[in-house]
Amino acid sequence: MRPLRAPERRYIGAEHRRDPAPSRLAYRIERLWLTPAFRLAMRAGVPFVLALSVAGGYLADEDRRAAIGTKIADTRQNIEERPEFMVSLMAIDGASDPVANAIRSMVPVDLPESSFRLDLEAMRATIAQIDAVASAELRIRKGGILQVTVTEREPAILWRGARGLEMLDAKGHRVATLLDRAARPDLPVIAGEGADDHVPEALEILAAAQPVGDRIRGLVRLGDRRWDVVLDRDQRILLPEIDPVTALQAVIALNTAQDVLGRDLTSIDMRNPDRPTVRLAEVEEETTVDMESKVSGQ
Repeated sequence: MRPLRAPERRYIGAEHRRDPAPSRLAYRIERLWLTPAFRLAMRAGVPFVLALSVAGGYLADEDRRAAIGTKIADTRQNIEERPEFMVSLMAIDGASDPVANAIRSMVPVDLPESSFRLDLEAMRATIAQIDAVASAELRIRKGGILQVTVTEREPAILWRGARGLEMLDAKGHRVATLLDRAARPDLPVIAGEGADDHVPEALEILAAAQPVGDRIRGLVRLGDRRWDVVLDRDQRILLPEIDPVTALQAVIALNTAQDVLGRDLTSIDMRNPDRPTVRLAEVEEETTVDMESKVSGQ
């Protein structure tokens, strides 16, 4: 037998050799694994979907859902009602007895109560609705104490309105109703339409009128435009709409020099500062007064 030739041996070996090239499917899978989104989906997305499916199947039963809800509620209640989270006392500082009583009536809290169930912001907003309260701060102190710190409004003036005497602070905010004028003789009185909306201006006028403060009975707002200073002996100082303090200071200076307010007159009209007028009581006639010459002639 003749031996095979070399080319034929190479041909037979090549016929039995495996092709190293991957199949089309294997190639596509390898390409997908090189994609970050596909790797993330296979490593995280598929386990998440499987876990969600298992949990959904387990929670599909209504009795199981109810049992889980009851267990969570019991656990939460046990935590909230631990002694370190219970509030047993409420302390109010900075408030007078009437205001403290109003706070306790407006913010009824059944103590002891869990601090988790106390809405401090809602309670603070309720307390702030009290007219006499300028500000309120609430916090839970150590030892289970609900601390309420109150800053009260300071009454600065009395306003005689349709409902009687109202105490107002320096900004015109209502503080409380005054039943008896004698209870606060230290506070001046204002009256008239819109007087409560111009309290800062009224206080400036009263401050300028301090030299005759013991004679002042109050201020009256007329037409919601200007003020009259009411004195004893039925005397009035009629002030202008614009710059009433300067006009009043001119009257005070004239009174210091000539004791005008000590005379028998009913009013000094300063509505026209360039032409002040004095109305005498007996003859009921008007007399023009030269304010500058009177004061300078002291």
